[in-house]
This record gives sequence, structure tokens and C-alpha cells, in this order.
Amino acid sequence: MDFQNIENLIETVLVWAVPLLTAITLHEAAHAYTAYRLGDATAYLQGRVSMNPIRHIDMLGTVIIPLILLATGSSFIFGYAKPVPVNFAQLRHLRRDTILVALAGPFSNLVMAFIWSLLKLAVLLCFPGNPFLLKIVNAGIVVNLVLFAFNLFPLPPMDGGRIMLSLLPPHLAAGFAKVERYGFFILMGLIYLGVTTYWMRPVMMLGRWLINLFLYPLLYFLGLS
Repeated sequence: MDFQNIENLIETVLVWAVPLLTAITLHEAAHAYTAYRLGDATAYLQGRVSMNPIRHIDMLGTVIIPLILLATGSSFIFGYAKPVPVNFAQLRHLRRDTILVALAGPFSNLVMAFIWSLLKLAVLLCFPGNPFLLKIVNAGIVVNLVLFAFNLFPLPPMDGGRIMLSLLPPHLAAGFAKVERYGFFILMGLIYLGVTTYWMRPVMMLGRWLINLFLYPLLYFLGLS
């Protein structure tokens, strides 16, 4: 690897590091906080209701896999943190609260994508000649929309799978729950085959539409539309 490639890799890491760390940190903290408010203090007692990334970092999912994807020039940046432990038996209303805990993570990513969109607007207005800052805010938007869509994939142990388990009738949920032990491998296979693209694209477009739904009135109010 020549000097130019090393320089490009360092810049890419600097661009994606903060957006990825904040995205997965708030995602897991949102799960932990919601579970705590709904009756389960498991994650809270383990210090997971925290914005400290160190409490959520998984060496493989947070560091090694993203670095490999960045180094190989992958267009798909993927990462994950240590899953938040949830004792579902402690939740006050099992089905409803399981859905709320599962939704908390993806919802936090949607909110962060909106915040990064506001930061992009600020960069375009205040630092229009700074491409590095623009790359960072664009990375923040993309990372959070990817995590929003990816975590809603309806396969356990993903958040979308938890939601599906809570919505299905008990006899169907029991059978679907058995998939969880193989869920990660099934998901990796679907990613390899490109099947997840048919889920990711429309859900990310939905996320973008929801962001614009709130962003455009703000732009109009500021006289920027």
C-alpha cells in the first residue's frame, strides 16, 4: 500500500469514525434507557444507559469489521456494538414494551440522521468551502439511515425480528423464535446474496422522507427553500 492509499484510508477513517461511534452508542443507550423506564434495570445496572462509547464497543463489530470494510473500499459500511441485555420478563407489558424497546434503537438512528441533516445545512451555510466537514455530515446521515433500516430487518435477533415476535400470534411466534440461533448467519448469507438490498433501499428512502417531512418546513421558515 503506497503513501497515497494510506493517506486516503486515514482520511476515510476520520470521516466515518465519529458518525459510526455516535450512531451505535446512542442506539444501544436508547435500548437500555427504554428498557429501564419500562421496568427492566438489567442494562442500567451494567452501566449501559450511557453515552460513553467504551461501554458499548464490541472489538469485532465496532472496530475490526468497519476497518476492514473501509480498507477494502466497500460501499457498505457496517458495524455493531455489544447487544444490550434485556430481561423481557421484567417488562411491565411484555408484548407492547418489547416492541418499544426494540424500536428505541432504530428510532434513535432516525433522530440522529435528522440532526446530521441539520448539521449539513449549517456546514453548507457557514463552511461552504470545507469538503472534509461535508464528508463527515454526509457520513453521519448515511450511517444512521443504514442502521435505521438494517436493524428493522424482520429477522431475530435484529430489532425488527423482536418486533415481529411481539406482533405474531403466540403459536407462530414460538416457531419464529427458533430462527434466532441461526439469525446472524442467515443475515450474513442474505447480505452476501444481495437480498437485503430490497429491504434496505425502500426503508432508507422512508427514513429520508420522514426527515424531509420535518426539514422542509424548517427550511421554508428560514427562507431557504
